[in-house]
Amino acid sequence: MAGRDKRRRATALDDDERRGRRRQEEAAFLLHKIKELVGWVVAEVAAGRSPSVELHRYQNYCASASTSAAASPSTCACSYDAPVGTEVLSLLRKEFHASRLNVLLRVLLVVQQLLQENKHCSKRDIYYMYPSIFVEQAVVDRAINDICILFKCSRHNLNVVPVAKGLVMGWIRFMESEKKVYCITNVNAAFSIPVSIEAIKDVVSVAHYILLVEKETVFQRLANDKFCERNRCIVITGRGYPDIPTRRFLCYLVEQLRLPAYCLVDSDPYGFDILATYKFGSMQLAYDANVLRVPEIRWLGVFTSDFEEYCLPDCCVLHLSSEDRRKLEGILTRCYLHREAPERRSELEAMLEKGVKFEIEALSARSISFLSQEYIPQKIKLERHI
Repeated sequence: MAGRDKRRRATALDDDERRGRRRQEEAAFLLHKIKELVGWVVAEVAAGRSPSVELHRYQNYCASASTSAAASPSTCACSYDAPVGTEVLSLLRKEFHASRLNVLLRVLLVVQQLLQENKHCSKRDIYYMYPSIFVEQAVVDRAINDICILFKCSRHNLNVVPVAKGLVMGWIRFMESEKKVYCITNVNAAFSIPVSIEAIKDVVSVAHYILLVEKETVFQRLANDKFCERNRCIVITGRGYPDIPTRRFLCYLVEQLRLPAYCLVDSDPYGFDILATYKFGSMQLAYDANVLRVPEIRWLGVFTSDFEEYCLPDCCVLHLSSEDRRKLEGILTRCYLHREAPERRSELEAMLEKGVKFEIEALSARSISFLSQEYIPQKIKLERHI
């Protein structure tokens, strides 16, 4: 037994060393590319020429005008890993291009300093370094995305990190750098999701599945009902639309633990859009969709049909607003619903036809613990998911 423990610790140390070396190599490579690009821009300007930077454009889904067009692979150029076009930024073309190139170079200088000093900062930190030039946060956000596309890397490779808002509980333990995150010792307690997946090591879990819930209120309901104590699982919430750490953490767990993942969201257009962000990726980060999505995630509910099936009172249902309808109609034109997920499309069409929506919490009308004691366990046991 002692020999096995020693071997495990030695293997973990070897893995940590390999990951550390890989991070150093990635940082060195990026620093070389930054130096090369900035040097080339300076040389071009000094020679009286206008430097131009070519950026690939990525699109993981499109809004097709017709069902037949969306269903035809030949008419849809969307891809999870290949660019669908290019954009050229030049100092000569427009004032907008010159400004955008200027912002990109300024952000690059900040990234260069972060990598050289092995420090991290947020997008907001970068904005406040040159607020008069950046004007608004969205300008910095776009520049960071442009840099990731230019150097074919992810945001975390630039040492630009967000403040994680996701929560996790259940049958799992791991180390985050030198901090112990032992959810498994109190499976009904909430722990913050790590900002950096690279800091995670020594993951141990005896869970049977991962449950992803849309909202913190539902997460807390499950915690109060001791759901994880009764069900060997890991529960995660992104507290609405998920941030990058939550999406990366989910991808990491699915890959490392080889567990099925289920998603529980409100029966409304925004609930499905949150599910779609986990499964198909977001348009804003289309260039990174392949490493931020979990294509095998299963939609557990709640469904439009659940309202009648579980005999919920009329007061629990709400009519779709005009904004809801516009959102839903826009989602229904997305190519992946025709190409990859026809069952999901049918469920959304039923929602639009009936013109109603309801929240996960509406199931509490049956009983306060109906969600945790009957709805989720039965749905998973009987494989009633999409």
